[in-house]
Amino acid sequence: MTLDIETSPNLAHVWGLWQQNVGLPQLLESGEVICFAAKWYGEEEVQFFSSFHHTKPGMVSAAYELLTAADAVIHFNGARFDIPHLNREFVEADLTPPSPYSQIDLLKVVKKNFRFPSNKLDYVTKALNLDHKVSHAGHKLWVQCMAGDFQAWEEMKKYNMQDVVITEQLYDRLLPWITGHPSVGLHDDQEEVSCPNCGSTEMEKQGRAYTSVSVFQRYRCGSCGKWSRGNKRLSNVEIQGVK
Repeated sequence: MTLDIETSPNLAHVWGLWQQNVGLPQLLESGEVICFAAKWYGEEEVQFFSSFHHTKPGMVSAAYELLTAADAVIHFNGARFDIPHLNREFVEADLTPPSPYSQIDLLKVVKKNFRFPSNKLDYVTKALNLDHKVSHAGHKLWVQCMAGDFQAWEEMKKYNMQDVVITEQLYDRLLPWITGHPSVGLHDDQEEVSCPNCGSTEMEKQGRAYTSVSVFQRYRCGSCGKWSRGNKRLSNVEIQGVK
């Protein structure tokens, strides 16, 4: 499942506009999740829930149920932003943790493998000729949504849902670059040699993979291009101690 959330800003009393140190007594209202969009991989529908359209408890409940149903969650900077924000909403609603799931954070994939001038989602997707974010009025849109403006919420819905669409597109492009991806073959109960990232059985034998003590068959996925190695050890390397 691909996921993206939007949050409201913190509201506080401040005496300046530069390098402000805001203390807790100055905090009037803390930010919270106001909406989220989610999409199951391979399906056309993008689901959207918000505190405006579904009430705050209804939105939180929907997020909880979707995460509980997911084996893996794809997001962009979600490990530091989306998931902790949702977890806070869950514990404040007196909910226990949702069912365990793997996280695929595409921001980490981008930072680890590439040197783009900017690691922002909109920049990376444009650089790769994918779709891009929906333009909006900026901070004003959030202010209007918090005021209950229906048209502003329609724009927020479109913006949030498009972020999920382009995140999934980016996932498809970065798939062979992702390390530690949950094995699709295990979830599909495949007995054939298959790609751990996309599950394809179009596996081409290309050389061997060596560890310090063993040799394995190396494969390249004919579908997504991911390199992997077989589970069966082909041979061992004898290790002798140094005297």
